[in-house]
Amino acid sequence: MYIMNVVVFLYGIVVGSFLNVCILRIPEGKSIVTERSHCMTCGYQLKWYDMFPVFSYIFLKGRCRKCGEKISAQYPLIEAANGLLWLVSLWVYGLSIDMILVSFLFSALLVLSIIDFRTFEIPFGINVFIACLGLVRLIVHREVWYEYVIGFFAVSLLLLIIFLVSKGRGIGGGDVKLMAAAGLFLGWKYVILAFILGCAYGSVIHIIRMKVSGEGKVLAMGPYLSMGIFTALVCGENIIGWYLSMF
Repeated sequence: MYIMNVVVFLYGIVVGSFLNVCILRIPEGKSIVTERSHCMTCGYQLKWYDMFPVFSYIFLKGRCRKCGEKISAQYPLIEAANGLLWLVSLWVYGLSIDMILVSFLFSALLVLSIIDFRTFEIPFGINVFIACLGLVRLIVHREVWYEYVIGFFAVSLLLLIIFLVSKGRGIGGGDVKLMAAAGLFLGWKYVILAFILGCAYGSVIHIIRMKVSGEGKVLAMGPYLSMGIFTALVCGENIIGWYLSMF
């Protein structure tokens, strides 16, 4: 099991390196596959030995090999975070198809959260990717396919009504699409839990941010909804079981 943990973590940080590319280029409308990685200051095109996730940053002491300019700490942090998220997926779901699907979902949510936090916009392509993962999971668990189909509408339909009535002021269109895609992945019980938790996270954390750092009332819901989805996937069964036990 120790070896499997190491292998999954290493795969996670490698994928995390690609997530950094997505975070930087998607908001700018740049290609995430054709343009080679380079130093943002001097344009130096990185060699293969410059791109070992986490380890290259440590070896280069956080600076560009050519110009010596500081490299953003975002790169190793995202890589390490994705590795840890993949480990959590392994610990919860074991080595299975679900574990692979959940790992990629966690990666998508990580990218989505940072982009939405910075730009107040959830890229449509990421929601499509999550929906595709949901379709695969529906096929894997086809004996209860209806739970995932209901999940697609369980939260997103309510949010769509709020979006239309408020003309986009009450909720963002990207959030509606996210909860539809997430519902297809989670099923109706877990997507409702994820939404409730996401709203709770958003309310508490954003109020604290408003008090501490003077943030405005407008908030990006993507990161908080992602936290709710993460919690539902990791602890959802226990939370729902605890809630039902009170009746």
